[in-house]
Amino acid sequence: MEVPILKQGDYLIASIQSALTDADLSQLREALVERVGRFRSRGVIVDVTALDVMDSFAVRTLRDIAHMARLRGAETVIVGIQPEVAFAMVQLGLTLKGIATALDLEEGLNFLNRRGKERVDRA
Repeated sequence: MEVPILKQGDYLIASIQSALTDADLSQLREALVERVGRFRSRGVIVDVTALDVMDSFAVRTLRDIAHMARLRGAETVIVGIQPEVAFAMVQLGLTLKGIATALDLEEGLNFLNRRGKERVDRA
């Protein structure tokens, strides 16, 4: 299943609508990293609100997306992790250490806007 990736200004938004296979997750990773370069995106939001489970491959793929995007100059925010998914991740020792998370899309956009402003202020 292909995940829609929307361009919103300087940001890319990928909204996962249902459970994905490992191949689907790998395809999403490749598509996002390629589009970060093509569109010179400054931020990536991955919305996982619809997921009721995340296995170790999914978590590792999200980490890979964030690290690859960072290497290409974009910040990544994972939004919409459900409480039961967060609980299971902690129980299984799966972390998104070093990757920004937010409750929802609006909070994720606000985070990226603040980060962009901080970059401008430092320049």
